[in-house]
Amino acid sequence: MAKGWESKAVEAQVEESKTKAPGKTKPQLTPQQIDNRRRKQVLLLARTRVQRDLELSQHQRHTDQLNRALADLEAQLSALDDGN
Repeated sequence: MAKGWESKAVEAQVEESKTKAPGKTKPQLTPQQIDNRRRKQVLLLARTRVQRDLELSQHQRHTDQLNRALADLEAQLSALDDGN
């Protein structure tokens, strides 16, 4: 009984994939686009970490260093966005 149900489910999935509109597939990304997306995600995570550390910072020298790091990350993100 279960085997018949599984084959019906597979058959339904195959039919569904055939009826999908061809224009709804994901566009293929170039290696450079993939690298830019990965780099942007890394920069966004680093910015989040620096912002959190900045909120918790209690020493002026550390706060200054974190502000410079945040400005540098923002500049890198801006340059990456401008390059697209």
